[in-house]
Amino acid sequence: MRPTEPRGESPMARHYLMCEPRFFTVSYEINPWMDRTRPTDASLAVRQWQRLRDTYRDLGHTVDEIEPIDGLPDMVFAANGATVVDGVVYSARFRHPEREAEGPAYQKWFADRGYVTHTAARTNEGEGDLLVVGDVVLAGTGFRTDPAAHAEAQELFGRPVISLELVDPRFYHLDTALAPLTADNVAYYPPAFSPGSRRVLEQLYPEAVIASERDAEALGLNAVSDGTHVVHAPDAVDLAAQLRERGFETLAVNTSELLKGGGGAKCCTLEIREAVRR
Repeated sequence: MRPTEPRGESPMARHYLMCEPRFFTVSYEINPWMDRTRPTDASLAVRQWQRLRDTYRDLGHTVDEIEPIDGLPDMVFAANGATVVDGVVYSARFRHPEREAEGPAYQKWFADRGYVTHTAARTNEGEGDLLVVGDVVLAGTGFRTDPAAHAEAQELFGRPVISLELVDPRFYHLDTALAPLTADNVAYYPPAFSPGSRRVLEQLYPEAVIASERDAEALGLNAVSDGTHVVHAPDAVDLAAQLRERGFETLAVNTSELLKGGGGAKCCTLEIREAVRR
């Protein structure tokens, strides 16, 4: 295939929120990746996280940090903490009690900085299941986020929200099965979705990058794109090759310790989309 330039938004500096995994451990099991019998190394998790944070800063992006809270080991997965569109914050409302306190902690961080926040009435796990692609929001359901949250998000953001059903428990959040690349294209793993949702994705994104099973099992789709660069798991070699063929610059960042909790680069990265001045 002849290399092509990524289509969609122009490269621009992004604004991210992250949380250092100072208290990272696997003390409970709420997804298939978690195993309490496997030892974890918080210091290694911190070093890997710092490399990810510094990669964003080296690319010219702004990274803010929220203070981690002892007893909330999954708080490092900042993407689950909220969804921010046009400066409006839709709080997370977690399905599992082990993570309940994370939603209010992230919401307070935004409120303390003057953001308009909306306390969710419906169960949703932030950008884990609500992914902004151009002018639409792709919304996952099936394991964590209530379909009613999709309607709540649409009313709040005033953008079309397209529901997609996840069917493989390994890919319990949408951001483990699909990665936005530009304003008009994505990468995804078809077997993670119901037949109807696959057809929707085929219609919306006929030029999508299709990930292999090996990519998906490495959580390669838990990736972060700024429209030009894609930060991804090192073992997602097939995906990286396809992205380079499309004209993207790929950056492999190892988050293997955090994978023990079921997360990668995107899970650690909450994008703050500010209000657009008109």
